[in-house]
Amino acid sequence: MNLDVEEVSFTYPGGVEALRDVSLTIAAGEAVAIIGENGAGKTTLVKHLNGLLKPTHGRVTIGDWDTREHSVARMAARVGFVFQNPDDQIVEQTVGDEVAFGPRRLGRAAPDALADATAALEQVELAAESKTHPYDLTTPQRKLVTLASVLAMHTPVVIFDEPTMGQDARGVALIGRIIETLKAEQRTVIIITHDIDFCATHFERVVAMANGRVLADGPAGRVLARADLLATTNVEPPQLIRLAQALGLAAAPLSVDEFIRAWTRRNEPDRRA
Repeated sequence: MNLDVEEVSFTYPGGVEALRDVSLTIAAGEAVAIIGENGAGKTTLVKHLNGLLKPTHGRVTIGDWDTREHSVARMAARVGFVFQNPDDQIVEQTVGDEVAFGPRRLGRAAPDALADATAALEQVELAAESKTHPYDLTTPQRKLVTLASVLAMHTPVVIFDEPTMGQDARGVALIGRIIETLKAEQRTVIIITHDIDFCATHFERVVAMANGRVLADGPAGRVLARADLLATTNVEPPQLIRLAQALGLAAAPLSVDEFIRAWTRRNEPDRRA
């Protein structure tokens, strides 16, 4: 199902206008990263995608559902949301019950909810902690628990808010593998991230935001190569793109292989002679 944001503006009760006429279409199965400095409106925007927030003006539809016409509980069947702070999401007394909570709320029978939870915990490598109280785990582990909670629901859309924050290299690699699995399953994946190298590795489309507006939206290589634009959002291009620009390469490589190909082409002898 497509996600459509149509000229959406949103003002918080205190009077802060967090979104200003934002329009965006995300096709089913796309992998999209949303970047920008703190306060750009990124989290406010994605909270409109599962109905946690309703537009002050404009319209948001998920497939054929207008988010204003459905409860957050019902939207959860279509859009899974992994919060930036896991402590805002955890409600149960054991890890296993926490991960099974979503499938149960979607009406799945207890054995099915348990099977979904077990598989999700295996995916995040926390199956051995199913009887552990979530707050006996570290914060990075609790983030993986909430990630597993969303995976267990098998929603067609999955949103991650800063999933790699606080994770070590092993955790970042694990989250990267999970995202690649979701993409292979043709699920829609949306991430908010300040980890631009992670963004470049796993996401084909990038939306850059500032001051509640979309500044750029397009293929990752094109958007992430625009150092002038990214500077207005306090974001630097990925390391490989910065290196390519410093070396005068015309390409905007997002992987080591792409960088090597660009470097090789630049340094090949002129065969026209």
